[in-house]
Amino acid sequence: MQPSRVLLKRSVWKGPNLVPLPIVWPKKAGEKVPPVRTQARSATILPNFVGLRFEIHNGKDYHQVTITEDMVGHKLGEFSPTRKPHIWDKK
Repeated sequence: MQPSRVLLKRSVWKGPNLVPLPIVWPKKAGEKVPPVRTQARSATILPNFVGLRFEIHNGKDYHQVTITEDMVGHKLGEFSPTRKPHIWDKK
């Protein structure tokens, strides 16, 4: 029995959204690497991104995010909120 299309996400059928990013890999263990600045919020986080820093655009400014193992398989835009919380009581 094959899984129905309802059970699987559409993105699984199309594959991951791979975006060419200007990633600089550290040559030595203690070397500092500049964060990758990107506006590609729909790019899928791959396992080889773990430990890298990204600056993800939210429409106004860039949010700095460090990739961990729990983020693999998600999209970059999930970790850069686009809306500010609305506070009713501002005294």
